[in-house]
This record gives sequence, C-alpha cells and structure tokens, in this order.
Amino acid sequence: MRWILRGLLAVACLAVVAVLGLVGLDLATQPPKPDTEALIARAEAYDVRVRRDEWGVPHILGVRDADAAFGLAYAQAEDDFATIQSVVLATRGTLARTAGPKAAVTDYLVGLLDVWPTVEAGYPRLPADLRALLEAYADGVNLYAAQHPKAVTPGLLPLTGKDVLAGFVFKQPFFYGLDGELKHLNAPEEAQKEPPKGSNGLAVAPSRTADGVTHLLVNSHQPYTGPVAWYEAVVESGEGWHVAGGFFPGAPFMLHGHNEHLGWANTVSKPDLFDAYRLVINPKNKNQYRLDGRWRDFQRHDVKMRVKLWGPIVIPVTKPALRSVHGPVLETKHGLYALRYAGMGEYRQPLQYWRLNKARTLAEWRAGIAVHALPSLNYIYADGAGNIGFVHNGQYPNRREGVAMNVDWSGVLPGDRGDLIWQGYRPASAIPQLWNPRSGYVYNSNNSPFLASDPADNLKPADFPASQGLQTNVTNRALRVQELVGADRAVTDPAFRRYKFDITYSERSAEVAMVRQVTALDPGGDADLKAAQAILRGWDRRTDVHNRAAALASLMLQPILVAQNNGDPVPAPLDTLKAAIVTLKKGFGRLDPEWGQVNRIRRGQVDLPIDGAADTYRSVWGVPQKDGTLTADAGDTFIMFVDWDKHGVVRSDSIHQFGSATLDAASPHHADQTPLFATMRTKPVLFTEAQLKGHVHEDYRPGKR
Repeated sequence: MRWILRGLLAVACLAVVAVLGLVGLDLATQPPKPDTEALIARAEAYDVRVRRDEWGVPHILGVRDADAAFGLAYAQAEDDFATIQSVVLATRGTLARTAGPKAAVTDYLVGLLDVWPTVEAGYPRLPADLRALLEAYADGVNLYAAQHPKAVTPGLLPLTGKDVLAGFVFKQPFFYGLDGELKHLNAPEEAQKEPPKGSNGLAVAPSRTADGVTHLLVNSHQPYTGPVAWYEAVVESGEGWHVAGGFFPGAPFMLHGHNEHLGWANTVSKPDLFDAYRLVINPKNKNQYRLDGRWRDFQRHDVKMRVKLWGPIVIPVTKPALRSVHGPVLETKHGLYALRYAGMGEYRQPLQYWRLNKARTLAEWRAGIAVHALPSLNYIYADGAGNIGFVHNGQYPNRREGVAMNVDWSGVLPGDRGDLIWQGYRPASAIPQLWNPRSGYVYNSNNSPFLASDPADNLKPADFPASQGLQTNVTNRALRVQELVGADRAVTDPAFRRYKFDITYSERSAEVAMVRQVTALDPGGDADLKAAQAILRGWDRRTDVHNRAAALASLMLQPILVAQNNGDPVPAPLDTLKAAIVTLKKGFGRLDPEWGQVNRIRRGQVDLPIDGAADTYRSVWGVPQKDGTLTADAGDTFIMFVDWDKHGVVRSDSIHQFGSATLDAASPHHADQTPLFATMRTKPVLFTEAQLKGHVHEDYRPGKR
C-alpha cells in the first residue's frame, strides 16, 4: 500500500524541519519502565516444567491448561523472542516507532481495520478459562522479557491476554489474501513481492491402506522465518490438553498437528471473501458518500502513530481513517473504496482453536468448526476411529442471489447500492465439506474444493451458489495426488511418505504446458534459446538435485507462479526462460547445471542442495542470489506424518526446515534439523511420557534453569 507510505513519509519530511537538532525529541514520550519484579513474581502462580529433547523441541508439562500455556510461551520466547515482540508491536499499531516508515503501513492498517475496538469489545465475552489461558501465555512472555531486558523494546511490557487476541484478529483475514486485495486496490499495475503461502494436506482411511492404518499428512507451506513461520512443540496439561504440532509466534494453540485421538492439516484457501465498493463522493462535501439516493456522513477517527526516522528521532504522525456503513474506507489515487470482508469485527478465533485442540471425538471437533469464527482455511482431518474428512472452511458472505441483482461479486461493486451490502455469513452448515468418502482418501493442495477425492466422491459445483465464490483452480500438487494416491488401492507407510516427497510435475500440469509452449517456438537465430529448448525437450519433469534440466525449467516457472500466487501481472514464459538462460550462463557457465548446484537451503554455516521446486509436492520456493543460485525461503517447512494403528494408537514423525531455536544463532538447534530436511528425512515425535523417557536433555521450570 505504497500510497499510505508515501503520505506518511511526506508528513515525516515536513516534520523534520521542526525537530532538527532535537536529538532527545522522543524522550518525553518514552513509555514508563515496567515493573519487572512484579512480572517475575507473577510467574509463581504457574506450575509447569519444560523438557527439551535432543533436538531442542520443548515438551511442556503443566498442572493446568493455563500452566501449560505459560510454559509454552516461555519456551517459545527463549527460541524466538524477537519475532514474538515484533508480532505484538505490529498488532498494537506501534511497530513504526522502532522499525521506521516501512512499518507505518501496518500500524495504519491496525487502526483502519478497527483491530483494538474489536479486541476491547470482544475480550470480556470470551469464556473465563480461555481468557486465563491467554493471560498465562502473555505472562510467560513477560517473564522471559523481564529477565532479558536488553532484548526488549521500550513500551512492550507488559503483554496481556488482549495482545494475544489482537494477533488473531489482525492476522486471520490475511490468510485468504485480504492484504493482497488492499494492495491491488491501491496499485493494480505494480507487482507485489510476497512470500508464497500454500500447503498440502492428505488423509488416507484404513479402507485404502495395506495394514489398516489411518494416515494424515500435515504439510503447511509458509515462509521460513517471520510471524507465520512454524514452531514445533508438544504441550500437555493435567486438564486434558495434550497436543503436538505447529504453533505460530504469539499463538498459544496448536494450529495444526494432532492430539491423542485426532488431528488435522490446514491449507490456505482463497474463496471470494472480500468485496470492495467504489464510493461516490459528494462534490460539495468530501465527508459524504452516496447510498440509495442520499448523502451520508463518513464516520471518522484519527490513527495516531509514532514513526522513527533515524537514530533517536521519532515523530508523531496522524492520519484519518474513514468508515462507511459498508466497512473501513480505503483512500487511493483511484478513488475511495469501502471494504467488507470475512473476519471483520470477529474476535472468537481463539475459542475455535481451543475447541479443536481439546476435541476428543469427531463430533466434538465438528462442534469446534461450528463455532464459525475463522474466516478461511481448509482442513484435512483424520482420527483414531478411522474417520477422514475435508472442510473448505470459511465465513462465506451472505450475498443476495438472483438475476435481478445484475452484479459480478468478484469485481468492484457500486458503493451506492444498499442491496449489495451483505449482512452476516452463510451458516456453518453451508460450509463445503466431504466426510468418509468411499474412495478412502481426501486431500487439498490449495486447489478447488471440488477436487478433494476420487471423481465419484467429489463435491458438486451445482450444489453451491455462484455468489459463494468458491475456487475452481487446479495445482500440480493436486494432480499428483490424483496420479499417485488415486492409483494406489493399498497405501503402505513407505508409499505414503514417498508421495509426500514427490518432486515431479504432472503431464497435465500448467507448468508442463508452459514448457511445451516455449519448446514449440521457432528460436530463429538465437543459439542459446535453441539449446535451452533441446534441454527442456529432454526433461523428465523431475526436480531432483542431480537433474540437469530442472534449473532451466524451474527458473523459468517460478516467476510465473509467484505472479499468479499474488494475483500480479504474469510474465510470458519466453521472457522468463530468456532470463533463466542469462542467469545460468552468468552464474554457472552452462545452461544445464545440476539442480542442486542452483537450488540451495542455507542457514548459518549450513549450505546444502535441496530437491523440489515451486508447486511440486516437495515444495521449495527460492530467493534469487547474485551468484545465480536460489536460497530456499518458503514452501515445505514443518512437516508431520501422523498415523493411528488398528487400535487407535497414535504415532507421529516430524521435521522442521531449521530447528527449534528459530532465531538463536548461538544455539545448537539453530539448524540441526536442516540436513534431515534437505534429504527428506524425519525424526520421531516424542508424544507420550514413555516415548520421551531417555530423550530429555534439559528439564527446568521457566526462569529457573
């Protein structure tokens, strides 16, 4: 949203004139120092142990649920405090005070989207035991911060349960792409460089396995670092909370993984959950917009920020935020747009996650989904009773139907028609879902919900209204599930793992079609293009580290897939192929280096070749480097294989792309899992006390090592 940044910078530059020479400008507005002794004393209320295994993975054991949440927060702060801190500052709308103008957009969005009015109104309505858990998590972070004051940004402490809630309120709509929609309203012609988000989820029922085992694959594709990078933990309390899986910085709940009885994988979905309305402004009164034939006044409030310019100089910036009856109003160089989106004003996200974490049966888990508080995300479910399911979860806007509406809900809507302002959501019972299909498997790889199992079992588009805005796309990963699992009537454990690490593009994929397109062109007198075409014609569609055609193909394809992922202008395959030719000739002196020479995973002193590529089931997205290589920074991250045997006993393996110490470069666990990850191996999840026995390398109470 560069228009906001430009506006904030302009204000900042004008203000500099008034503050030049005032090195202590911000001293008078420095927040008061926290009472760290009081924060440390609050830790005495919690009874919890942290045991770390040989991989540094924390196993939290608390007497109560709140104790376990406290211990989880402390352990996570030990490994990733800087990210937790940045998440809190961002959701408070105070990040620009330390991060500078680049963070002003985030601060403004917090005010524009009414994050804190939502939190203040909703927090007292959450159940008391849930509020206690959120407060306990905040106290765990507070304890670590109080004991490590040099790592703390002034004004951070103390965290409260409201800060934890605010993280859910602010971030959840971004998973279906609200941030991208806002950017494109402002600058549709500008390409956005966002790290890709995706994911695979796959569940196979006992009826389709060779040994009667139920298989679940948890395989989210996220950035390797940052506020939505995965952190692994095992959490157990004496009140029945016992989970293993992935957590985000600042989030006290297992977001996907398993408990003893059931588990699930999430994948990103992008149904049409957002509407933009072009407003007609009164030419005689800029504070009014037209609706149903009459002028209405905007609601207006000021978003107050403090923006760091350089050194100690921090200036106050105030920018107005408007609101219409539709929702927040975005001011752009193209006009004013009102926004209406799934998750607007929603505060119950922690309640839904909490219910899912504590569910013991399919009925309890589905009751958690029925809380209907999460605006998007697919679920792939499996349990110890052999049930499997696919849920295309969403808060689907209750848009009006009928020919008389004469409107394309996927485009920008006229803002002067009140009948286009939808109220509420379709009921939870209308969420597309598929349970225990005869085929015995369900999957999602960010593809259409109408492709989730065998063709005979799939959901039918005719059963859902067009205004629900469901996806219709197909990914290579979805095609590969059809070709691998769909052809295997007796899946074994080795086969299930082999399917996860598949590195092939389907003959039916859009990627292979693009390769065919460029190899069919007349190269004319371009010798390099002719040579590249010959290499691509001989490609076996695989992306293993020794493959000598994968570099050309992958460097051609990734920019196209990134643009498609972000909804940006898509470059022509011939143009990206020519760019790949230049990169490979300059960096390697040849067009066919081994893929592993180009595709690398790097962490500290670790620098390894890695199989896979964008939109293969072994998903790897890389950042181009000056030497022509790629450094993996997104795609496969935390992976978990979960099985329940014939008796319903759970077992799981996992792997993280780096290690448990996600930001502590001095820790032995900063990159200790990377060699396993790069070679597509896993480690056992020590879920039970019996499994953990003999593997405890550290055992301590938070703050008392």
